[in-house]
Amino acid sequence: MKNVLLTALGLMLVIEGILPLLLPQAWRDTFKRMVELKDGQLRFVGLASIVGGLILILLSK
Repeated sequence: MKNVLLTALGLMLVIEGILPLLLPQAWRDTFKRMVELKDGQLRFVGLASIVGGLILILLSK
């Protein structure tokens, strides 16, 4: 279980690092837009991310 969790965390970091590596200006613009969102909008983005991740996990089994 520990190995799977570390692998998943490593994969998440690799995927998150692709955009700033390849398209730093697009990443910066996206980050600026995210900072300007209201709390409720940010929470919705977080919730959508969690739900999407859970769906992917369930589909992979």
